[in-house]
Amino acid sequence: MINFAKLQSKLTILRSNKAFELFVVFVIISSALLVGAKTYELSPLSLALVSWMDRFITAFFLIEITIRFLGEENKKDFFKNPWNLFDTLIVTISLIPIDNTDMALVARLVRVFRVLRMISVIPELRLLLNSLIKAMPQLGYIILLMFIIFYIYAAIGSTLFEDINPVLWGDITISLLTLFRVMTFEDWTDVMYETMEVYPLSWVYYLTFIFFTAFAFLNMVIGIVVNVLDEEHEKIRKQEAIDAHEPTIADLQLQLEQIKTMLQQQTK
Repeated sequence: MINFAKLQSKLTILRSNKAFELFVVFVIISSALLVGAKTYELSPLSLALVSWMDRFITAFFLIEITIRFLGEENKKDFFKNPWNLFDTLIVTISLIPIDNTDMALVARLVRVFRVLRMISVIPELRLLLNSLIKAMPQLGYIILLMFIIFYIYAAIGSTLFEDINPVLWGDITISLLTLFRVMTFEDWTDVMYETMEVYPLSWVYYLTFIFFTAFAFLNMVIGIVVNVLDEEHEKIRKQEAIDAHEPTIADLQLQLEQIKTMLQQQTK
């Protein structure tokens, strides 16, 4: 009879093995390269080879997700992880034979999303993504403030520069797109020099806008993301210390207070 406890222990060790994780990453990268290869015109032999490799990758992903599921001590906890649900969904859809049907486009898109499995495999990528998601509430206020600045400058630009170039400043929505072009430095000097022929001081308009958006707001966004990332690293360090039964600063302070109390009692 199969010893399920021993089998689960072996599978747990296997899924945590660094060599196995690296091989999974290699297969995910290969899957992404296959998706790119299919965008070229290939010979029948190459198409057959790509098809067989795609089947191998699909079968490997099925085996890999099965190993991770069986290696989980509590099977319910496996599906509590959103990334496990995502991986299971991608693998399940990949198994459906829809390549030669009207849903072939869905099959190709699913293969593209296989690349996202890199996030579920590599902890560092999960940390970065989780930090970005947790920073979104704070980033929302920055985005709102940026939109206000954009709207004010777009209204001013549409009012002043509409007669100079209606294509770029015809209305406020087009002006917003033009300002986005200026913020990303896409030939923004051509836009500026065109308006400077009529309004020589219009350079002030562009430089102040670039300062507010490209410099100030960008640094604010970077600062928030870095701060959240530091907080996530600190949480991980604390959890690792707890798992390793290492004393925390609070524990050390409590021990010092206890020692002080004992010394005070002895001196009395």
